[in-house]
Amino acid sequence: MLENKRYISESPDETKRIAQEIAEKLEPGDVLCMYGDLGVGKTAFVQGLAKGLGIEGHITSPTFTIVNEYCGRLPLYHFDVYRIADPDEMYEIGYDEYVYGDGVCVIEWPQLIDEILPRSHYSITITKDYEKHDSYRIIEAEKIEI
Repeated sequence: MLENKRYISESPDETKRIAQEIAEKLEPGDVLCMYGDLGVGKTAFVQGLAKGLGIEGHITSPTFTIVNEYCGRLPLYHFDVYRIADPDEMYEIGYDEYVYGDGVCVIEWPQLIDEILPRSHYSITITKDYEKHDSYRIIEAEKIEI
């Protein structure tokens, strides 16, 4: 189980390392909803999660495909719902099978499908702090129970 925690990252590699540590605590059925502006490091975070789940190969954001699937210690389903016009579109791609399945789901831009998110999930928020420096990130992990 992932604990509520605040992490500081000062580089993309450190963001990946933090995510790799988080991945070691993930269990089948966990859903991570990722919040953060464009360019904040969400893809780097997912790359670290994948490494922590034993997934090798190139990890990219599924901006145009909606979901990418990867096999590792646990399956990883990486959603980018930025281009979803209506939450009902998610059901057309098998949303329930992914989210309530045996893998780990990461959902970028979850606020666009708020009404269909699982009642229990993790919120991962990544923000930049330009006052520190360009690569400074604050990563906050929180368990959500609706």
